[in-house]
Amino acid sequence: MLKINFRIKNRILVFVLILLTACSPKFSSTNKYSNSAAANISPIVNTILGRDTINIGTTGDFMPFSYKIDSSNNYLGIDIAMAKDLAKHLGVNLKFIETTWPTLMTDLMEGKFDVGMSGITITRAREKQALFSIPVYSSGKVAITRDENVSLYNSIESINRKEVKVIFNPGGTNESFARENFPKATLILNEDNITIFQKLIDKQADVMVTDAIETRIQEQIHKELEAVNLNKPFNSFDFGYLIQKDSVFKRLIDEWLLVKKQDSIVEKLLQQEIAKLE
Repeated sequence: MLKINFRIKNRILVFVLILLTACSPKFSSTNKYSNSAAANISPIVNTILGRDTINIGTTGDFMPFSYKIDSSNNYLGIDIAMAKDLAKHLGVNLKFIETTWPTLMTDLMEGKFDVGMSGITITRAREKQALFSIPVYSSGKVAITRDENVSLYNSIESINRKEVKVIFNPGGTNESFARENFPKATLILNEDNITIFQKLIDKQADVMVTDAIETRIQEQIHKELEAVNLNKPFNSFDFGYLIQKDSVFKRLIDEWLLVKKQDSIVEKLLQQEIAKLE
């Protein structure tokens, strides 16, 4: 096994050198950088290979990308499966690091994890601090509410009223979308993403606006709830894998992900997640 990992790591270093040679003339074969120092040109690759483990940051609260079904630390979901594939591709061990939406960027910048994989939306604010992979999946914001209220909350205007209780989790795009679009509504900041859907059922809140893919899953789990205009979201955006500003490591991630996308792996994993609920 050690020999196999050694060969894989050598291929990674060769890949890094090829990228550097192709992308920047200053890293040519006549440059002062030696082959033994190749990994140091990519700090993240160097760190991962040094510890023989890739640390993946994930929230565990966003179905179908990252979730837990009990109090154990066993994560499930699309991005969990992708993380396992990435670790195998790199020939290193895998460790999941729990993060939260409010602390996601801080945890990344402090080096608590190497890659964020948790259905993370690519936003301009996040791109100011970090890099994203090529898009993993596309989605948009959609309302979810109790079945009897579907006709009441089918537009931004119908939700943005004082008598409407809009619930959302802290720190992510659900919060920013709610605050930007529903200033007149009664806003309810919930402590987490997991308990929101039961609170909708219990009439502690009227509506949540979240990613369409999540509403698709949650309406299957909670038969009392229904996504509103699932195929006509309020906006559109992409999910990506989050890393620090290391362009060589980004290229490595992108090359791996591109192959997976060509094989429609993400779509296949999504269908598996949906099948679990049927």
